[in-house]
Amino acid sequence: MPRLLPLCVLLCVCLGTLQAQDLSGIEIHGFATQGFLYSSNNNYLSMKSSSGSLQWTDGAISFSDSLTDNLRVGIQLHIYQLGELGGPNLQVDWVSGDYRVSDYFGFRAGKVKTPIGLFNDSQDVDAVFLWILLPQSAYPIDNKSFYLAHLGGEVYGGLPLGRRAGKLNYRAYAGYNSLDLNGGYVKQAADAGLVFMTTPGGKTYGGDLRWDTPLTGFTIGSSALVQSLDGAVVGGSLRVPSAFVYAPYAQFQRGRFYFAGEYRRQPANVTVTLGPDTFQSNVDQRIWFAMASYRVSKNVHAGSYYSHWVDKSGDTSQPGNYSKDWAVSGRYDFNAYFYGKIEGHFLHGTALGYYQNTNPNGLQPNSNMLAAKIGFSF
Repeated sequence: MPRLLPLCVLLCVCLGTLQAQDLSGIEIHGFATQGFLYSSNNNYLSMKSSSGSLQWTDGAISFSDSLTDNLRVGIQLHIYQLGELGGPNLQVDWVSGDYRVSDYFGFRAGKVKTPIGLFNDSQDVDAVFLWILLPQSAYPIDNKSFYLAHLGGEVYGGLPLGRRAGKLNYRAYAGYNSLDLNGGYVKQAADAGLVFMTTPGGKTYGGDLRWDTPLTGFTIGSSALVQSLDGAVVGGSLRVPSAFVYAPYAQFQRGRFYFAGEYRRQPANVTVTLGPDTFQSNVDQRIWFAMASYRVSKNVHAGSYYSHWVDKSGDTSQPGNYSKDWAVSGRYDFNAYFYGKIEGHFLHGTALGYYQNTNPNGLQPNSNMLAAKIGFSF
């Protein structure tokens, strides 16, 4: 809890200052969380979790306002520490202007959220989820800021199909995305001896089509994304040419029950040039997860998921080429603002979430992990 107190103080100071101003119409939301990890065998997410670690603190505050009936603007500021990732500097999660012409068409521009699968554009709001860690095969928390948003524009809208056919929601976007220099991908590159001289980034475009079916609570859809990356490293360069990612998904909610599943194929061809030498690495990621949850009471929520990641380009019997995670989760809401979560993970494979410098003696193929988190949101 040592890092949670300063975040709470920061949020209270911000709120106190804002309340002294005339901010009629401005919506202000924020959160602060403190997490704990304890794992067997291996250290996870760059923390020394095998000894128990509190080095996981997260906080954000957002402001939004409707300037006219059609135009809305907003921004979210974020600070986090996840083991050796993140740091003391404020990040801009997203900032955009949103002009809604009608229910059928609107557009937004700025640093806008990227729709990939079920949860990518909502994963920055911990309070809405039962899970401490979303399925890491599809939503790796150590690279959340890279996937969350991009610089560019988006068009969106909804098309009613009639009472017997439901509604079709669409989003299409294009822009530029760059890696978080304090995130997981850059740290993994540094562990491999690659030090970036410029922030790696590249063009991105894609879209999402989501059908709210006539069956109440049942949604199916699919996302598509094309992303490239280029960056200069000491002594050379890194290039990831445009790769096509697609992600079909479905979710169903009825009463206290919730079910969801997602599949994703995510290839990447990485070329590193160092002086006269060229190194290539090809990855063919096959990802899926299935989850279910039940709201026991107003304050108690429980559930479980299975998350699966495998690199089909390599030997899939080797632990370094797969990650299989069973998770069991529980959440208790103390009131409208404070909540607590606890989660058990049974991890098989070492492809995701592990870093060389926090596991200097190598990795065991399997590990169990306990995660806990307390949070405050408003």
